[in-house]
Amino acid sequence: MSSIKITKYHYLIAFVLLINTAFGQNTKQTKMEQLNFMVGEWIGTSKVYEDGIVSRQGSAYQKISYDLDKSILVIELNTELLQLHTIIYYDEKDSKYYYYPFSKRGVSKYTAEYKNGQLIVWSNETNRFTFSRTSDGGFREYGEQLIDGKWTKYFEDTFKNSQ
Repeated sequence: MSSIKITKYHYLIAFVLLINTAFGQNTKQTKMEQLNFMVGEWIGTSKVYEDGIVSRQGSAYQKISYDLDKSILVIELNTELLQLHTIIYYDEKDSKYYYYPFSKRGVSKYTAEYKNGQLIVWSNETNRFTFSRTSDGGFREYGEQLIDGKWTKYFEDTFKNSQ
């Protein structure tokens, strides 16, 4: 049998690996905690706009909660117009959020950023969704398209806490 000699160097390597792991977890936890404003059970209204005018609207329910020890945020959206199950994840390696909406048609993957207390999801360079808290303690999500150099709203979901 050979014996393994543990040196100060081995302890130093173990310590550095432990610190790097802890820092990565703290970074991810911090980034995910920025999305606390979204967590809750929400009821409200979903509106679709055409040329700045509401063309359709209906009731909406949304449950948003953390899962997997707060490593993901799960959004369950049910409206009369749309049903989505969405996962939001922060990737430390890429230093960005990813937004995965699942629908009956399939799944997509979009990048997102947290800015000024809002989560902004980019489905492409000319289409974005913004999640924010309202001044009355509610929650809203709206989508915009860049048309002729101007951001134009094409849907908005407004919610109040259901509890």
